[in-house]
Amino acid sequence: MSRRLPPLNALRAFEAAARHLSVSKAARELNVTPAAVSHQVKALEEFLGIALFRRLNRALMLTDAGQTILPGLRDGFDHLAQAVGKLADQRDGNTLTVSTSPSFAAKWLVPRLDRFRAAHPHIELRIDATDRLVDLTRGEADVAIRYGTGNYPGMRAERLFTDESFPVCSPGLCKGPPPLLTPADLDRHALLHVDWNVQSQTAPSWRMWLLAAGADHRDAGRGSRFNQESMALQAAIEGHGVALASRVLAADDLAAGRLVRPFDLVLPTDFTYYLVTPETATDQPKIKAYFDWMIAETKPPPPA
Repeated sequence: MSRRLPPLNALRAFEAAARHLSVSKAARELNVTPAAVSHQVKALEEFLGIALFRRLNRALMLTDAGQTILPGLRDGFDHLAQAVGKLADQRDGNTLTVSTSPSFAAKWLVPRLDRFRAAHPHIELRIDATDRLVDLTRGEADVAIRYGTGNYPGMRAERLFTDESFPVCSPGLCKGPPPLLTPADLDRHALLHVDWNVQSQTAPSWRMWLLAAGADHRDAGRGSRFNQESMALQAAIEGHGVALASRVLAADDLAAGRLVRPFDLVLPTDFTYYLVTPETATDQPKIKAYFDWMIAETKPPPPA
C-alpha cells in the first residue's frame, strides 16, 4: 500500500526543532543553517495544512497539532535508527565506537591503544573525539568517556579516576630566568587558560588556584586561552607559559619530564572521568571487554 508522506528532511527538521524548541539548536544538530530548518518546517506545515509551532519572540512553542505528531514521529526515527543500527552491527560486529573529548583522546587514550589491540586483537576501535555529548541510546557510540559528576540516568557509569588540578610548565621555564620559586613569581610569567565546557563552582581556574595560594592580588585572567586542555599543555611544553593542568591529562608528560610541577598546591574538583554505556548494552562482549580493560588501565598501581 502506497503511503503519502512528507519529505524525510522536513520531518527530521521538525522533530529536531520540536525536541530542542529551538531552530538554531536543531540546525547545529543537523549541520545545516537555521534558515534551512525554518524552510523545511514551513514546507511540512504547508504539506499538512496546519501550523505545528507558535512562533514567539525568540522562542518556539508546539501547537496542539505539533504535540500530537511529535511522539509518533520521534518513535519512528528511533525505529529507523535501530533498523540501521542492526545493519551496522552485522557489518561492524567487532567495531567499538568510543566517544571522548579531543584532549582525553590525545593525552591519555591514544598512547595506550597498542595495549588494547594486544589484549583484544579481534575488536576494532573507532575513536570519535568530540566535545559534543553524543546520544548513546541512539547508537551514536557504543561507550563514552565523560567528564562530569557521574549522574547519567539509564547508564552504567564507572568512575575511572579521581582528579585534581595544579600548575605545570616546561623544565626550562621553571628554572628561569625569571625564576619560578613562589606563586608571586607567576606575575612575571604568562598564564595559559583552558575554557572548560563544564559549568561548576569547582571547575579549576587560575583565579581559584591563586586565591588558594594567597596570591590573589594579580590579574588572574590575563594570558592565552584554549578550548582544549591538550593545546594548553602543549603550549606549556613548548615553554610559552604556565598551565593549570588536570592530573589525569598531564600525567604522561610529567612522567616523561616534558612538564614539571613548580608548586605542590592542588585544586580538588567534583568532576572527573567516567566510562559510560547504556544499561541495556553492558552484556555485549565487546563492551564488557572494553570496560574491563579501561578499569584495569586506570586502577592505581599497588604500593611499592
